[in-house]
Parts: sequence; C-alpha cells; structure tokens
Amino acid sequence: MKFTLKKNKTESGNPDVDLASLKIPEHIAIIMDGNGRWAKKRGLPRVAGHRAGADSVRKIVESCDILGVSYLTLYAFSSENWNRPQKEVSALMDLLEKFLKDKLPEMMEDNVRLRAIGRLEMLPEHVKAELDKAISTTAANTGVTMNLALSYGGREEIVDAAKQLVRKAEAGEVTADDVDNELFSAQMYTADMPDPDLLIRTSGEVRLSNFLLWQLSYAEIVITDQLWPDFRHDALVDALGEYTKRDRRFGKL
Repeated sequence: MKFTLKKNKTESGNPDVDLASLKIPEHIAIIMDGNGRWAKKRGLPRVAGHRAGADSVRKIVESCDILGVSYLTLYAFSSENWNRPQKEVSALMDLLEKFLKDKLPEMMEDNVRLRAIGRLEMLPEHVKAELDKAISTTAANTGVTMNLALSYGGREEIVDAAKQLVRKAEAGEVTADDVDNELFSAQMYTADMPDPDLLIRTSGEVRLSNFLLWQLSYAEIVITDQLWPDFRHDALVDALGEYTKRDRRFGKL
C-alpha cells in the first residue's frame, strides 16, 4: 500500500460535499480513538484494533496529501498510555517500530516528512532509533508533514516549556517582562509549526484528553462517532465539510 492516492480521487462518497468548495486547513490534529472498541466489537484482541488503526493512519496521510493539508498531527501514544498493561504497551511499541520501518520507503517516494513531539526519550531504544532514522531521512521532503505525538501530554508540554523559560531566565537570557504568548509558544514542541486549525476526534468522545492544550485554543472541533479504524477518506471529507461551514472569528465580530 502506497501513501499516495490515485491523483484522480477527487470525489467524495458523500454527494452533498463538493470538494472544490471545501476550506482546507493548513494543520489538522486528530485524536485517534476507538481502536480497542473496534476490536472488541469483532471479538478480536485489542492489538488487532491498533493494527487496523495503523492502516487508517496511512489512508488519512494519503488523503491529506491529495487535499493539500500541510500538517497532520496524530495523537498516537499519550503520556497516560504508559499506564496500560505492559503487554499492550509492548505491542504498541512493536507496532510503531514496524510502521516506521516498513513505511519509510513509501514516505520517501511520496515526499512525506515525518516529525514527532512528546517526551521521546521515554520510548524504548529500538523504537527511538527507528523514529530518529525516519525523521532524519525524510527531513528534506516537502509534502505533507506527518507529526506523531508520542509519549505526549499537553500539560507535560507546558511544564517543559516553562522549564525552558526558567533556564533562560537563570542564564540571564530573558526577564519576566519578556514572557508573552509569542515567547512561550516558541518553547513548545510545535514551535516551528502553525497551530492546528481543526481538531477531529473519533469514537464520539467529547474531551481533549490532554492533547495540544496550548495550541488548540482557537481550533475548530469536529467529533465523529466513527471508530478510528473505520475513519477513511470520505469521513475526513465530511469533517472538512463541517469545518467549511464554520465562521472562524477568533474573538472578533
């Protein structure tokens, strides 16, 4: 399976959505929820849901490339996920390593740039090595940026940013009066990316789950009942159709 969709895939399965009229966000963030429920409904182990979810990742990257989305941030593994049963955590890490290894040639062929945010030092060494290799190998690519949030927590990111500012203050590089939104944003993991325009959460849950708490301040939010392994091109187009209807005023009239 390649990352790139056939270039003639310009139609949605929903006849009410006209792709030409869609507003395309520069940056989409997705909370990929529902892998476990998807597997349970089918009488399968949870890891089967995670494998199916990995296939949805490939499909959505393909769609973002076709639609012209520049950044796609995926909540792949939260800081809280380390508290899951060790067997499941190990299976997720193995799946991540396999995904990175198997898909690197396709990312190169399809000009996908890989990034990652989070406390990446907590990842197992064999996974971190594969991640570093994929990031460095794709660094010069100019297509859609797939940004994986791994060992990530929004509160932890804000704490890490605050620590950075404290260190700079101790070194005499900044004062308290220097600190504003712009300077604080420059300490975040996503400092060189635009904030997400659209947040999509699958499986019907209505919460942020400690994801991009700083960056999502003005993002539009679309909730879908679809479980992540079932979320594909048409579902993304439907979400963009909802996004297109929104009037983003950013607090203005």
